[in-house]
Amino acid sequence: MTAEQDPTRTRRDQTRTRPTAASVDAFVAGLADERQRADSAELIALMSRVSGEQPVLWGPSIIGFGTHHYRYASGREGDTARISFSPRKGKISLYLTCDAHRVEPILARLGRHSTGVGCIYLRRLDDVDRTALADLIEVAWHDDSVH
Repeated sequence: MTAEQDPTRTRRDQTRTRPTAASVDAFVAGLADERQRADSAELIALMSRVSGEQPVLWGPSIIGFGTHHYRYASGREGDTARISFSPRKGKISLYLTCDAHRVEPILARLGRHSTGVGCIYLRRLDDVDRTALADLIEVAWHDDSVH
């Protein structure tokens, strides 16, 4: 039954990516690629340091820090991690809830990456400047325009 059919359910109930009680350490240890495990450990350390938060597994494969409530003009709303990443096959997806225009100068220093709607893709951390990466995560965490 959809939210439209059942007035007791809200659009918010439809969000699939939610925080879980699953172990982040077990998820990272289960990654098949050694480079992905190392990159994930480094990102967890960096995001933990910047946020002061412990990592939480959101859905089956997103490692997130903090929470952010969003509401679109359409009325759709929900909660997501404030900053997060996912070690995907062949790339790392960074999900940073910040204004992309504010980080363009940092992205110019970042190194090899691509962008999508709401995310930044990295092949591996060895392809990027670590200072720029830390700056990017810092700006995203402290971006008051979305928090």
